[in-house]
Amino acid sequence: MGVSSKKKRNTTVSEQHEEEEENAIVSQEEPLNKKPKNTESSATPSSMESKKKRKAFQKERRSAKSKSKSADSDSKPAASDSKHAVASTDSASGSGGDSLPEFHIGVFKDLAAVAESVREAAAKQLVTELKEVQNAYGGVLGKEVGDGGFKLEAEKNDGLEECAPSVRYAVRRLIRGVSSSRECARQGFALGLTVLVGAIDKIKVESFLKLVVDLLEVTSSMKGQEAKDCFLGRLFAYGALARSGRLIHEWSMDKNTPYIKEFVGILIALATKKRYLQEPAVSIILYLVEKLPAEALANHINEAPGLDKWFESAAEVGNPDALFLALKVREKVSTDSSIYGKLLPNPFSSSQLFSADHLSFLSNCLKEATFCQPRVHSIWPVLINILIPNTVPQLEDAASASNSLKKHKKSRKSCSSDEEIAKNLKSFCEIIIEESLLFSSHDRKRLAFDVMFLLLQKLSASLVPIVLSNKVVQCLMDILSTNNTWLYKVGQHFLKQLSDWVGDDDVKRVAVIVAIQKHSNGKFDSITRTKHVKNLMSQFKTEPGCMLFVQNLMNLFVDEDNATEEPSDQSQTTDENSEIGSIEDKDSPRTNGNSDFLKSWVIESLPGILKFLKLDHEEKFRVQKEIMKFMAVQGLFTASLGTEVTSFELDEKFRWPKSPTTNALCKMCIEQLQLLLANAQKGDGSRALANNLEPNDLGLYFMKFFSTLCNIPSVSLFRSLDDEDEKAVKDLQAMEAKLSREEKSHDCSVDADRDHALRYLLIQLLLQVLLCPREYSEAASELIICCKKTFSTPDNPESSGEDDTEVDAPELMDVLVDTLLSLLPQSSAPMRSAIDQVFKYFCSDITDDGLMRMLRVIKKNLKPARHPDAASADEDDDEDDDLFNIEDEEIDQVETGETGESDGLSDDSESVVEAEETGQEHPEASDDSDSGMDDDAMFRMDTYLAQIFKEKKNQAGNETAQSQLLLFKLRILSLLEIFLHENPGKPQVLTVYSHLARAFVNPHTAEVSEQLSQRLCGILEKKIFKAKDYPKGAEVQLSTLESLLERNLKLASKPFRKQKSATKISKQSADQQKRISSFPQTSTFWILKIVDSGNFAESELQGIIQIFQKTLVDYFDSKKSQIKAGFLKEIFRRRPWIGHAVFGFILERCGSAKSDFRRVKALDLVMEIMKSLATESGEGNTSKKIVKSNLDKVSHVMKELVTNMPSKPARKTEVNKFCVKVFEILSKHNLTKYLLKSLPPDTQAALEAQLGDKFVCLKKLEK
Repeated sequence: MGVSSKKKRNTTVSEQHEEEEENAIVSQEEPLNKKPKNTESSATPSSMESKKKRKAFQKERRSAKSKSKSADSDSKPAASDSKHAVASTDSASGSGGDSLPEFHIGVFKDLAAVAESVREAAAKQLVTELKEVQNAYGGVLGKEVGDGGFKLEAEKNDGLEECAPSVRYAVRRLIRGVSSSRECARQGFALGLTVLVGAIDKIKVESFLKLVVDLLEVTSSMKGQEAKDCFLGRLFAYGALARSGRLIHEWSMDKNTPYIKEFVGILIALATKKRYLQEPAVSIILYLVEKLPAEALANHINEAPGLDKWFESAAEVGNPDALFLALKVREKVSTDSSIYGKLLPNPFSSSQLFSADHLSFLSNCLKEATFCQPRVHSIWPVLINILIPNTVPQLEDAASASNSLKKHKKSRKSCSSDEEIAKNLKSFCEIIIEESLLFSSHDRKRLAFDVMFLLLQKLSASLVPIVLSNKVVQCLMDILSTNNTWLYKVGQHFLKQLSDWVGDDDVKRVAVIVAIQKHSNGKFDSITRTKHVKNLMSQFKTEPGCMLFVQNLMNLFVDEDNATEEPSDQSQTTDENSEIGSIEDKDSPRTNGNSDFLKSWVIESLPGILKFLKLDHEEKFRVQKEIMKFMAVQGLFTASLGTEVTSFELDEKFRWPKSPTTNALCKMCIEQLQLLLANAQKGDGSRALANNLEPNDLGLYFMKFFSTLCNIPSVSLFRSLDDEDEKAVKDLQAMEAKLSREEKSHDCSVDADRDHALRYLLIQLLLQVLLCPREYSEAASELIICCKKTFSTPDNPESSGEDDTEVDAPELMDVLVDTLLSLLPQSSAPMRSAIDQVFKYFCSDITDDGLMRMLRVIKKNLKPARHPDAASADEDDDEDDDLFNIEDEEIDQVETGETGESDGLSDDSESVVEAEETGQEHPEASDDSDSGMDDDAMFRMDTYLAQIFKEKKNQAGNETAQSQLLLFKLRILSLLEIFLHENPGKPQVLTVYSHLARAFVNPHTAEVSEQLSQRLCGILEKKIFKAKDYPKGAEVQLSTLESLLERNLKLASKPFRKQKSATKISKQSADQQKRISSFPQTSTFWILKIVDSGNFAESELQGIIQIFQKTLVDYFDSKKSQIKAGFLKEIFRRRPWIGHAVFGFILERCGSAKSDFRRVKALDLVMEIMKSLATESGEGNTSKKIVKSNLDKVSHVMKELVTNMPSKPARKTEVNKFCVKVFEILSKHNLTKYLLKSLPPDTQAALEAQLGDKFVCLKKLEK
């Protein structure tokens, strides 16, 4: 700071300080930003005089400093700072050598520091030193000073005549400093000015105001940043004066002081110059308003010059700061005044302030409050405090929650103040937020969301729907639907703020969810591609909160006034007459307008609440009951008269929407009701006793509730039933009641579990009859018959007599399986779950015929007929079963590549089933899996399959038919998986295994569905091969195992056919080939494990040995055999008895093998068998006898090997290793001599030639 800023930039710090000190002495008055070329003082005689006086003063100052230094020897630091200090001559001239108080101007540098603590310390040092200087100056005021220094300062006409020169210098420099934009100079100098003016009362207010104008004058030549610095400097200087407390002190001394009016008028005039000066100027005035009493405001603030005009033009020009000032002054004064003009209503009241007309008048002011973004203007919290007084929203929310849960009671009338708040809030949201801000620029949209968040902080949950209105939610969805806009982050931030505001308050959570979904027609998450609503719904943790949400959703569904006032963009194309269409047109809620969208969301959300709840069984059961009753009432029944019906038996009132519920929504209710009951059945506490009085059985409660509503005259089912369906419903109700009594009588037992599973299946079937008319009545009657015959009760006359004979028992189970299979194809997921539970308890009693009916579905394929006539197709289905599609008489042809057609592989054959049946109790049974079924059973079983094959005839329906058959197969596999899990040791497992294996290795399976192939593989591995138990006992026939073993070995030997159409093998196809290639090996090991557990005699196992001999023949003689020598070696390692039995056979085939490769590979098999014979030497002479009896064959093999040595080096090495191992193993049996005797001389010579000295050592092994 100084005469010229440009000159100062070119001078050092010490020169700058020196210049300012000289300027302070000569009192050269000059504006801060005036340039040197505009100054004329240098050309006048007074400037020469000033120089002379300045030199005289400097001379005196040096002499004073030298005296002070000699008087105090420890003042070395002070001497070092003497060049930065102004020695005060304010002490008496007659004081002689006494030191004078000093003011160190280095504090000005610290005032501009970035660190706040440094600035505060500098301000404290500044005021401390200047107070000492001023006090010293005051003691000698009026006395003569020899060099005339005080007189020079007093000649200045700045109004600071009573202040010491250092104080006058500091004031002037601080005022200039607040206009500097360097670092934190403005803040630091304003702080120093504040404490200095407040500490030294000799600084007059009038003089201070004059100095600010003179030193920070803005001329017409100033532009841009230069003018802005001056304006801001004035603002900070006035703020320093206000915060110093001098104005308040002046008023306390003189109630008629003119300085407050003048000060406020200056600030108003300054605020009119630039927009960015308005808000800080008003904040300075408001600081005074807070400190002054009300009478001072009325007489001084309100009467300030220019204030009335400023208020008058505020609405027209859009001045939110004027409105802010008026509201704050009116709040403090609490009296009406004409000074505010039309800005505030007269008389003032919140209802008048937030009336529609007045808010429209103020809308221009409030729209302009965006200039301070991202900060929210101070006007908004003031308005919100007036709009919503400080209350306790938590208590209101708790009261509303408790009142919402009380049924059949009228809610209490809200008080007039609450009604007024709601009315004012609605006007404010509609006129200001929706009409003024949301329909304007992006900045104002952002401001709208900021204001809404401020509103939410003070809102009770009952007022949330007013803020989250239709237009607000629609605007939020539009913003969030496009993620590449600037407002997208604003919308996300608002949602996060909304979630944080909700917190753990369930009442707020319910209000927010209902408001958002109501105005978005239940599509908020889908349109915005967020999970906001879903996340809010997942946070319910208490029963009261969950029940409150359920009640609100029910009201949302029933109340007709919940329809959105303005349709969204997605719904504007909906036909107005869609509600008047036919029943077929009403099958989808998406064709019935926005209300059906919202209602469908309510239906889907009610059961979804239970997914996230972690309540105990009783609390969860109460929530399930409320949801179940709503679903049953809205989905199953309609009111004949009016929309409300009261049940005196249940002591409840039931409501329906005024407009009839569409069939699509009724079906959704029934489907969700089925899902709710299925989940309740799976729950751990579905049958737990509540206080040992009544079971928490949702199915039982539903049937009672259903019966009660059916008996109300004014309530009818949502659709009329024909005679068959009506009879089925009544029979199902009666049978469920009987089974319920049976379940109670059995207490906690397996029979009780059976009854429970059957009851829930009957309930699901009842709902299915209502959902799909004329489709399930026959299945319902058959299931009821099964229940009557299976569970005999004293009041059931049909269950006596011949029906209980054991002869009919298998037929009964067949009928039950037939019924379950007939329900399975087109059933819903809850129905399938109930079927699985029933099958779980009955699968132990399933007959072979029932099991074959299930396996027959797995066998079916939708494939083109290979012959034009139907007879040939039937013959194709009846041909002999072959587990892996390999015929006995065609093996050689397959190996030679003569039969390679894909049609042969896609055929289904059943030779293994024949082998199993011949080994069990049905030797006379034919190969057809449908044998033993009468015409009625066949018809019942094939009803769905016949429909699929009929659809296949239509080209367009082929894909649909294939997918339906695939789903049917997957559902049958679920039942078979249950059977295998419950009965792993039954002989029937072999039957299931054979059919699943056939389907798994069939190429058509993987082509149709990778999912089906993986499911088959998973069941075979986890439920059969890796099961804890396996089939065993006398019922397991060896002939069946032989047949299965033979087919597995054939599959292991069979080359895989490459698909000609596939140009590139996919990863899935490669994985499928790996699974199929490893399958026969795993299957063979499993079958041999079953064979070992049978404890069969050695003579009975000859069939197994012959199978392996046949496999070895193919291995040695046929190049098409792909069986791996490692696989056979692993078999011999796991089952040594097989290797011992085929030892001689392998030696014979090795000696006569045509292929060197196969012969060398077979040596590993020989060595594995000989190792096992060597390790079993402790069992007596059995192993030795086996080896000794085959010595001639061993010597023959060695002769063939060494005389016809393979040409490849690797194979030669294998032969040498084999010969060495033979000698080592035979030495353990003491049979080396016998081997040498059997070896011809030429063979021995060849061995010696091949092995060298090693052969000589081998001959000496046996001692």
